[in-house]
Amino acid sequence: MIVSGRHPSLRLSLAGLLTLTLFGIGYTLHLHWGAFIQWCLATQITLHRYLVMYLLQLNNHQYSGGFWLLTGAFLYGVLHAIGPGHGKFIVTTYLSTNKESLLAARVVPFVGSLMQGVSAILFVFILAIGFNLASGDLSASRWYVEKISAGLIAGFGAFLIYQALKSLRPITFTRFTPLHSHDEKCGCGHHGVGQTLVDGHWKTRLGVILAIGARPCSGAIMILLFSNALGIVTWGIAAVMTMSFGTALSIMGLSLAVRYARNQTLSWFGTGHPALKWLAPAAKMVGGVVLILFATILFLTVIPISANGDYIAAGC
Repeated sequence: MIVSGRHPSLRLSLAGLLTLTLFGIGYTLHLHWGAFIQWCLATQITLHRYLVMYLLQLNNHQYSGGFWLLTGAFLYGVLHAIGPGHGKFIVTTYLSTNKESLLAARVVPFVGSLMQGVSAILFVFILAIGFNLASGDLSASRWYVEKISAGLIAGFGAFLIYQALKSLRPITFTRFTPLHSHDEKCGCGHHGVGQTLVDGHWKTRLGVILAIGARPCSGAIMILLFSNALGIVTWGIAAVMTMSFGTALSIMGLSLAVRYARNQTLSWFGTGHPALKWLAPAAKMVGGVVLILFATILFLTVIPISANGDYIAAGC
């Protein structure tokens, strides 16, 4: 049954109401976002001190601290994702401007978040253990890694803008199309114009994973450095991966919500609405610009180099 053409004015009215509602919610979040971020940061600092205390308990053979270490690391990861973490901005921009499958909306942010933990582990093992760098040198290396990762995020934003401009190019005429049409699930091997958008592209997905995972969490690096100093680096690795798992679950939940909101918004307009021809590329360009601005903020606000080491400066 075709519904899209029966009540176009009603659909546009509902779409406008939905847009106003979203703007209202966004404005409310904007008013209280600073206080919310401050609360998340304060809670993260408190959790970080508890994690250090649990590591000290494990060092003193109080193995009950291991359970609380992993629990606190999981909560730390959740708070990092919904608070100052950069993953939610990348995922929100990506899924709100690209039509992705449900599987990709789950797997891509999940893998990217887990890669954050792997990046932190590789950073500490290669530099602290492999090259035996001093604390001040590790802080300088961390500074450079965070600067480079901000550049990767900006590069992904530029890639989104390039995709949007590429999609606005006029289609070159090659041949006449057949008069008969195919359903998207007909199984005959023919696909509609939107098939590539539904399936996505491995380059774009890889860019999302790298943009999320290339920037290791500073808290994870500090935990690894401190656990390595105590000689219980295995517990530090377990805590970091548990932290990444908490971040991954939070980002994956956000990605599913963004995908659902995008699909619902498109359903109000209808798949054949002429505005979608320019609205999708415009949204992708705006998302790319937002990511570049966000990356610029990250680049300019990287934690300064500490001569005594990050984990000492953090109160460990």
